[in-house]
Amino acid sequence: QVQLVESGGGLVQPGGSLRLSCAASGSIIRIYSMGWYRQALGKQRELVAIINSGGRTKYADSVKGRFTISRDNAKNTVNLQMNSLKPEDTAVYYCNSAIETTMTNGANDYWGQGTQVTVSS
Repeated sequence: QVQLVESGGGLVQPGGSLRLSCAASGSIIRIYSMGWYRQALGKQRELVAIINSGGRTKYADSVKGRFTISRDNAKNTVNLQMNSLKPEDTAVYYCNSAIETTMTNGANDYWGQGTQVTVSS
């Protein structure tokens, strides 16, 4: 089985910064994409940023220029550096990854448990 464990959420003032981290563990053969989604209260879950195994990235328009996604393939981790945070960034942030394991034929989608980010003065 695979586990994605997130850390780094919390309360920050507008204009502040936070760094989210997510570590994948388990019977992993290969990790394809790694990314972050978020879900605000009463809204649908949306993509924030994603990075593939080659380092190619994609961002939601709302976070471009403020958030940076990175990954360490040796450690099976993905990070999200969030700068210039706004109240509208408040949400539960979920780590997501497409992973092939010793138990699967091809990649399956895995999710972390979510971490709360609150931007408020």
